[in-house]
Order: sequence, then structure tokens, then C-alpha cells
Amino acid sequence: MGLFAGTKWDVPAHCDRCGEWESACRCPPLSGPEPARLPPEKQTARLAVENRKRGAAVTVVRGLSPAESDLKDLLSRLQTACGAGGTVKDDTIEIQGRHLERIREVLSGLGYKIKG
Repeated sequence: MGLFAGTKWDVPAHCDRCGEWESACRCPPLSGPEPARLPPEKQTARLAVENRKRGAAVTVVRGLSPAESDLKDLLSRLQTACGAGGTVKDDTIEIQGRHLERIREVLSGLGYKIKG
């Protein structure tokens, strides 16, 4: 629903590519085919706990190919399981805190091979 839906300022949206109203637009959808993903059984995750500035501990997951894995989806699963924040940096997943055992359980439950 638009910001001004139902008012006299309610203007239908235009297509960004052809400029037509969205209802009259014949442009093909932008989303392409889903990239091929490597199954978790064929990937090995390397786990480690690293100390950062001021003694902050970070659990790091390495060894997963970003082209063949959905690292952002895996990050959100690990954050939920650990109840902690995290990020994807330089093809690694970083979870705040010492959560080595919990991450090992989650990844092995998803089918990943674990080292470390």
C-alpha cells in the first residue's frame, strides 16, 4: 500500500525501466535463476574462536564458498541459535562471543562437515 493510498495524491507506481504504469508494464522480471548451491554435505566448515580488541571473543566460521553457499541465511540461523550478533566479512562468518559448541551443533545438524 502506498503512502497516500486512497487520497487524491495517490499516484500509481511507474516501471523504472520503461516508464509505463506498473499495471501496463510488459518488462520481464528482474530476478534471474537461483544460483547453484553446493549441498552442505560436500562442504567443510572450519571453526575457531579469536580474540579481538579489548579482549572481545569472536567465533569464526571459515571454509565455506560464498558462491556456493548462502552465507547470509546461514549467518541469521547461527545468530538465532546463539542469541548473539554477527556479520559476514571476507568470506567468513563472525558471531560475537564464544559459541563454538553451539555453532558446531547447528552446522552438523544442517549437514556440514566440521573441522576445528
